[in-house]
Amino acid sequence: GIQSFIQTLNERDSFKGTPGWEYALPTEAEWEYACRAGTMTTYSWGDQNDPNHANSLASGIGETVNVGQYLPNDWGFFDMHGNVREWTLDWFDPSYPSGPVEDPAGPSSGSRRVSRGGSWDDPGMHLRSAKRTDDPPSNPRNCIGFRISLRKTN
Repeated sequence: GIQSFIQTLNERDSFKGTPGWEYALPTEAEWEYACRAGTMTTYSWGDQNDPNHANSLASGIGETVNVGQYLPNDWGFFDMHGNVREWTLDWFDPSYPSGPVEDPAGPSSGSRRVSRGGSWDDPGMHLRSAKRTDDPPSNPRNCIGFRISLRKTN
């Protein structure tokens, strides 16, 4: 699966002269931080859902589109909202903090992983920056993908 792909990628790319870095799935907190891009609004573009900003059920497209069809967020990340939900490294914990918390960590094990961002098959409210979805990793779906992050290992 995804972890095998990332492990192979890390084994093949030695970061030529830049040791101490590795590819990984982002944690749930890292994903939301990147999605928000410094905003505190419902979506990175504001508080109202707008199908002109992300591929969702409201867009009427009914499938994924090539990355970059919508404007990036303020930090240059494309498609953080919509198109496909994205797996995170964290296992699902229903008691995730509801108030402001700095870099919360998920549980070390579980049966369902967190995905974020909403997909082409989700209503607009599922695209919110803070929306969490959980699925068993053994259940691949055409509305779930992943985004690789680069993480400092030391």
